[in-house]
Amino acid sequence: MALVRWEPFREIETLQRQMNRLFDDLLPVTREMRDGFTFIPPAEIEETADAIHLKLEIPGMDAKDLNVEVSADAVSISGERKSETKTEEKGVIRTEFRYGKFERVIPLSTRIQNNKVQAEYKDGILTLTLPKAEEEKSKVVKVNLG
Repeated sequence: MALVRWEPFREIETLQRQMNRLFDDLLPVTREMRDGFTFIPPAEIEETADAIHLKLEIPGMDAKDLNVEVSADAVSISGERKSETKTEEKGVIRTEFRYGKFERVIPLSTRIQNNKVQAEYKDGILTLTLPKAEEEKSKVVKVNLG
């Protein structure tokens, strides 16, 4: 019987490859995701009696690079974060910043007056105040119990 030398790191590498294959099979991955996940700005929504307040975190961009479109029942935010070109003679550059185009469409729970939307972009936070349509504010629904 021959003795075989046990190499624990080879076992770990094999396990890692098997886990990667498992996740590749379970999750549909597009080319953009494989190359560094698409940038999707996180959002925060608050609904009051008169309006919907929407905040999106979009750091590192100028307001002129953002496109905001509002319909009566959805908000679409798109833009492009362009990479800065740097030349460096020595060393290696590693970045975790996300660059490229993005788009996020957020459906709204009630109809709004899209011609009265107020927007502010400050310190990387886009804040939209979306006033509700008049019929939505005074809408009372009678519940039939019988």
